Amino acid sequence: MLFLPLYDDNPKTVEPIVTYGLIGACAAVFLWQQSLAPSGDEAATYAYGMVPAVLFGGAQLPPELYRVPAWVTPVTCMFLHGGWLHLLGNMLYLWLFGRGVESAMGSARYLAFYFIAGIAAALVQGLTAPTSEVPMIGASGAIAGVLGAYLLLHPRANVVVFVWIFVFVRLIPVPAVILLGLWFLGQLWSAVAAAAGEPGVAFWAHVGGFLTGLALAPLFRRRGVALLQPPRSRAFLPRRGARGPWG
Repeated sequence: MLFLPLYDDNPKTVEPIVTYGLIGACAAVFLWQQSLAPSGDEAATYAYGMVPAVLFGGAQLPPELYRVPAWVTPVTCMFLHGGWLHLLGNMLYLWLFGRGVESAMGSARYLAFYFIAGIAAALVQGLTAPTSEVPMIGASGAIAGVLGAYLLLHPRANVVVFVWIFVFVRLIPVPAVILLGLWFLGQLWSAVAAAAGEPGVAFWAHVGGFLTGLALAPLFRRRGVALLQPPRSRAFLPRRGARGPWG
């Protein structure tokens, strides 16, 4: 079973240089991680990842792992990833939804928004388990903020999703409000169901980042950019008299 968003029909009004730059930075850091021995990669994860117990003063890293102050790690952790699937999944979502949000905000504001959402996401995750010594890494908290902003800005944009369920294979256009709404509900459910501090996906970071994106989008949008924008393209709408993708 596979559900994979591929592209949207929302026109881009600016060259998304920040989105591409963030993707390039994450890819470069991941290649650096790959160049390390397993012990070196683990050391980098603890040195540059966000460890809640260290951030909130309940623990300290061994001197040999100290690279940056703990208060910097909510930023540095955004550029580390735990494997190829972790990286590629995050970068797909950043590429797909980041371009539309960057167009609505402008590159400078979008960059500030991205880091604020990522820091907020890391803090939310840390506060749910402040004594955890498991490092948090990945850009997904910041990207969740991008998803929240996209939902508020372009709820009726169509996102083409590749669906594969056993022998059923199809490309289906899904309104962003449905796709991202279901994504958020899934993250919230998983966050509530997961044991606090258990190693794994940082679901509370996704929830915190998404809500931060919703809250900040009205403040960071460019002047004249409306919220809840109407569809920009009829490319994926059914012809008159034809049945839509939902039957």
